[in-house]
Amino acid sequence: MLTIKKFPEHMGDLPIDMTHPNRALISGLFEETAKVNGTERSFLTYIPENQEYCRPCLVTAIPSGNDPVQYLETSGLKEFADENELFLHIAYAEKEWKSDGSDADYLNAVYVRIQARDYYITMQDNIYLCGIGDASFAAHQAAKRMASEWSGMMSFGDLSHDLTAEKAKAHGEEDQGEVELKIQGTAAQLPVWMLVSAYEGNNRKASEYWQAQNHTCGEPYSGRGADYIWMPNPVRTLNEINEEHISEVRVKVSDSGFNAEHLHNAWNYIKLARRHRGQGSKCLRYYKDPIACGAVKKTMDVNGMTRTWYEYVPASCTADQKWPLVVVMHGRGGSAETFFDLSGMSPVAEERKFIAVFPEAGIHQQKKDGLRNVLLWCGEYMGKPVDDVAFIRAMVKDIEARLPIDTERVYACGQSSGGMMSDLLSYTAGDIFAAVAPWSALRSPSRMYADFPQSEQITPTMWIYGDKDFLCAGKGEEKIIPFCIEPELRSILSEKLAFYGIEESDYRTWKTDPISWCAFDDEAGVPLMVIGRVDNMVHANYPELSWISYDQFLSHFRKDAEGNVYYCERKINRK
Repeated sequence: MLTIKKFPEHMGDLPIDMTHPNRALISGLFEETAKVNGTERSFLTYIPENQEYCRPCLVTAIPSGNDPVQYLETSGLKEFADENELFLHIAYAEKEWKSDGSDADYLNAVYVRIQARDYYITMQDNIYLCGIGDASFAAHQAAKRMASEWSGMMSFGDLSHDLTAEKAKAHGEEDQGEVELKIQGTAAQLPVWMLVSAYEGNNRKASEYWQAQNHTCGEPYSGRGADYIWMPNPVRTLNEINEEHISEVRVKVSDSGFNAEHLHNAWNYIKLARRHRGQGSKCLRYYKDPIACGAVKKTMDVNGMTRTWYEYVPASCTADQKWPLVVVMHGRGGSAETFFDLSGMSPVAEERKFIAVFPEAGIHQQKKDGLRNVLLWCGEYMGKPVDDVAFIRAMVKDIEARLPIDTERVYACGQSSGGMMSDLLSYTAGDIFAAVAPWSALRSPSRMYADFPQSEQITPTMWIYGDKDFLCAGKGEEKIIPFCIEPELRSILSEKLAFYGIEESDYRTWKTDPISWCAFDDEAGVPLMVIGRVDNMVHANYPELSWISYDQFLSHFRKDAEGNVYYCERKINRK
C-alpha cells in the first residue's frame, strides 16, 4: 500500500546514476502545498519508479469525500501513471468542491507549484488537467481561467449536482451555475474530452463554450470512444508556421462514470497536444516524438557520464554527397526529446536538406541542497565543472565518422541555456562551427563554471531574443547601439565586436514585424553579428526562429579546413 513520504531535505545528497543522469532521484507518493489566495492547500504528487525528468504531468481533481491515497490506488490512476510515465498530481476538496472559483484557483495554483523544480522536473508548460465526479466543474472553471496554460483537459462527470437547476431544486440541492458565466476566462484553444450522463444543461453549455474557443465548425463526428467530436476549422488564418488549430471537443454520453476505459480513450486524444511558449501567448501544436518522426537515439560515454542525442537525417540527405549539420540545444531543465518538438527544426531540415542533431545537456545543482541533476549546459557536479564542450566535440566527431557531413557547414543554435552553449561554441570551437544562432542568451561567464580558451577563428553570430526576456533585455537607455541589453550580455557583445574588428557604432537597422533587427557588418558588408529583438516575447522561442536562423543566416556561411570563413561564397578578410 502506498504511504505518503516526505521530500528529502537535502536532495543534493542523493546519488546520481551516471549511466542514466536524467532519471528522477525519488519515486513514490509525496505531499506538497500550493498557496491559494494567501492560504496553503495540500495536494499529492506521485512519481513512478525509474521515471525520467521532463515528462508530461497530469493534475487530477478527485471526487469529494474520498481519501486521496486510497483513491489513487483503487481508481486505476496509479497504474495509469506507471504505464504512461506521468508525473501525477492528486488534488482533493477540503470538504466538497466549490463553484465560487476558489477551487479553480487551487487547481491553477497546483499548476504553478509543480513547475518549481525543487524535487523533480516536469515537462515545463505541458501540464494536463483532469476532473472526476463533482470535481469536473472546478476543472472546467480552472481550465477556462488559464486556457492558454493547460495543454488539455478531460472531465468525467456532470457539471452540476444535477443536470438542471429545476432537477437540483427538486432534490433539495443548489445548482452550481453556468460554466460560461461563472468565471472570466482567457481566449485560447484547448483540447477537451468530457464524459457526461446526458448532453444537456451545463454539460451542453460547457461543450459549446469550448467549441467556440477551439474554432470548431460543422456537424459533429463520432468514434474513438466519443459520441460527439467537433473538429476545428482546418484553415489557418494567421501564421502557417506557428498557428495550428488542433483542438477538438469530444463528448462521451454514458451512465457508467469514470473507469479505466474512458480514461484511456480520453488520454489518447489529450496527450497529442503540447503547449509551447513563443511570441505572444503560448501556442498548441501536435507533439512531435523524435523516434516516431524518424530520428535515431544515440548515446556515448564522455568523462564517465552517458551522453544522449537524437539524430535526424532526412531521406533526401543521401550518402552520395555531403550535407550541412545543425546542432540544436535545449534550455535549462529541458531535454533532447522535448527540444526536438519545441524547436521545430526537423521540418526545416527536411525542406532545406541538412542533418539535425539534438544533444542533451549535462547535469547541474542549481539550488543549495536541491536537485543535482538538472539538465544544464556547462553546469557543475560535486564542485567540478561538467565539460559539455568536450561532449559536443566528441559527438560531432562521432557523427562525421558515420554520416555524410559537410564539415565546412557545421552550425549550432539553441534556446536559453542552449543559446548560451551555442554562443560558447562560437567562442571556443571556431575550428568546428561556421556560424551560430543563439536564442534568448549569449555566453555568460557568471553562469559558467569553467573557463574555455578562445578560438583564433571567427564564428559569425545571429542572436534573437524577446523584448520581455528577463535574461536578455536590459533596462534604461543604451547610448550606442539601438537595443538596451542586460549588462553582462552587453559586455559580451562588445567583446565579440572587438574580436570581429567592428566598431560598436557601425551598424544598420531594419524591421520585419515582429522582429527589429540590428546588423554589424565588416568592411566588405558581411554581417558578422546580427541581433533580432522580438516584440511581445518573453524568455522563449518559437518554430519560426528555426527557419529564420537557418535561411537568413547560418546557411550563408561556411568555414574551410584552414579556418577561412565565406559568406555567400565570398571570403571574409579580417582586419
